[in-house]
Amino acid sequence: MDKETGNGEEMNMNDEVVVEEMAEEVAEEATEVVIQETTAETEEEIITDAEEEKAAPIEKEPAKHQAGKGNIEEETPEEKGEFVLPGDLVGTSEEFTSRNGTYEDRGNIYAATTGTVNINNKNRSVSVIPLTNSPTILNLGDIVVGQVTNMRESVALVEIAGIKGKGERGIVGDINAAIHVSNVKDAYVKDLNYEFAAFDIVKAKVIDMRNLRLSTVGKELGVMKAYCTKCRTVLVKDNGNDKLKCPKCERTETRKLSSAYGTGIL
Repeated sequence: MDKETGNGEEMNMNDEVVVEEMAEEVAEEATEVVIQETTAETEEEIITDAEEEKAAPIEKEPAKHQAGKGNIEEETPEEKGEFVLPGDLVGTSEEFTSRNGTYEDRGNIYAATTGTVNINNKNRSVSVIPLTNSPTILNLGDIVVGQVTNMRESVALVEIAGIKGKGERGIVGDINAAIHVSNVKDAYVKDLNYEFAAFDIVKAKVIDMRNLRLSTVGKELGVMKAYCTKCRTVLVKDNGNDKLKCPKCERTETRKLSSAYGTGIL
């Protein structure tokens, strides 16, 4: 009896172990099923969301204007920008054409005066509008009047005093420019001292803003008034030829004369 009872208890314990192991296996299988179902539902939701996004209409952002690629949005004909000082960068030659109050140097456009940047979108140009009642500024191509202050071997230095067509307003600061020997006249110049002298009043054209170069090439450009290098008396034209004569000491000199020499007409 004792043996039978012991065997029975041992069988019951074995049965319980088997049942527990089966229960654990069932639980693990149930967990895997739940995980698989959850994963399937998640994948279905992702696919559904993706399909809804494809089906939904795409809203395009308004296209912005890009220079050189056509105007999608209408541009204001003129735009006034920031306040600038001389030498401030206002644009590049790839974007704009340099206009009044600016100058170009190595592909960049700089302000030549104090004022407000003005951009013309129609012709893609940039200029600087001077402050109200501000002094007159130089521009490329201006005809100027100045006095020769110094003579060098290949350059005549000129202090600019006024600009043709700009009235009585003074120019910005003390502007000193230069007339290079190659920009005096069409003919070959052997000695610059035969073309200009200190204290001469000259009429010239601005041909280079960066280096402030002037040119007297042309009939109307050149010396407007000259002084005798010996006695400083005003020289007069000698019988209609290209030479000048001093009425005081009778010294004869030569200059690169303007057709308006002695008239006082700019």
